[in-house]
Amino acid sequence: MRLYETAFLIAPNLSDEDTEALIDQMAEVVSGKQGKMVNVDKWGKRRLAYQIQKFDAAFYVFFVYKGEPAIPAELERRFKQHEAIIRYLTVVVDERENVRRGKSGRGTRPPARSDRRPPRPAPPAEEARAPRAVPPPKPVTQPAESAAESEAPAKTEESTEEN
Repeated sequence: MRLYETAFLIAPNLSDEDTEALIDQMAEVVSGKQGKMVNVDKWGKRRLAYQIQKFDAAFYVFFVYKGEPAIPAELERRFKQHEAIIRYLTVVVDERENVRRGKSGRGTRPPARSDRRPPRPAPPAEEARAPRAVPPPKPVTQPAESAAESEAPAKTEESTEEN
């Protein structure tokens, strides 16, 4: 038997009685398939990080249970049938103690391989300090229209001086 954790979100528009009935109905699936419920964690209504099916909040529920792979498959089948379940996720929990630390010797980093190439040597200091060749700047050319525009204001200045 494996240890599973299933999280599911129930739509917030359900009444409290309907929500509890739905949670009990899903918990019965575990016992009906000869599984053992370890923990039922009800977080209640929480705000969602983003909208799911036009809902801003949902009722969070977490099941931790032991059982055969048929149990999460049946739960997910029933989640798909219920419109009130807006999201669900089932994961297999690793039963080993403290997987990151590797207390039992598993999960530790393997020894370094000696068949790897040695690291590249650093470039000499002279090559690192050599300046890069920078291309000369391109000459700026004005289009024909802008040249005509520059003459136009000069004519206006002459006409204002005459007045």
